[in-house]
This record gives sequence, structure tokens and C-alpha cells, in this order.
Amino acid sequence: MLPHEQGLNPYVDRSLTFEYFFVRKLMLRRYSQGFILMPGGLGTLDEIFETSTLIQCGKLERFPLVMMGVDYWQPISDSIRQVMLSTGTVGEGEIEFLRTDSPDEAVAYLRKNAPPVADRDTH
Repeated sequence: MLPHEQGLNPYVDRSLTFEYFFVRKLMLRRYSQGFILMPGGLGTLDEIFETSTLIQCGKLERFPLVMMGVDYWQPISDSIRQVMLSTGTVGEGEIEFLRTDSPDEAVAYLRKNAPPVADRDTH
């Protein structure tokens, strides 16, 4: 529970609450086939970077990451590319996000790139 927690999205049909944040993040990744990233705060960035790190290190199978809200995510994405790629802390292709404002494009990208459930790595 966070001090400024928002209410549930009205389209959520199943909700879980966790006492520890690391357990929440573990469960979020464990049962996901991809992420649609909405504009958010530091917790959202934490989840993006941790997931990207696990993919980069081969601890989590690569799956699609979609950034909804081009104007919001563009400066963050540009900074990652300019700083991390230019210094060699990440390689080309290690950080792959689709940036879009189109829900239809996001869903099509997820359907095309999500691994089958049975093939998901269970690290």
C-alpha cells in the first residue's frame, strides 16, 4: 500500500495486494507476456528499468514493452539512448520499446511479439 495510491482502474477484474514491493514486481513480471507502460512516476521507472535489466542479463525472456504516450516517454527514451548507448553501458538492440499513442498499434505489437505462455522463462 502506498501513501498516495490511486484507485483501481474500472476495467480491472482481478486485483492482488502485496505487503512487500519486491513481491509485487516479481508477480507482475511472472505472469506477464508484455507490458504497456502508461505515464507514471518513479515506481513505473523502477519497474521498467528492473525488467529491462533482467531481459538484458538473460534472466527474463525478452517480451514486448510498449510506451503509451509519445510526448511523455520521448525525453526519457532519448536520454537513455543518448547517455547509455553513447557510453557503451547498453548495446544497440538491448533496449527496445515501441512508443505510440495508438491503442490499436500497441495491441498489434503485443500480439505479434508476445511469447506463448507455455514458452515463458520461469526464472
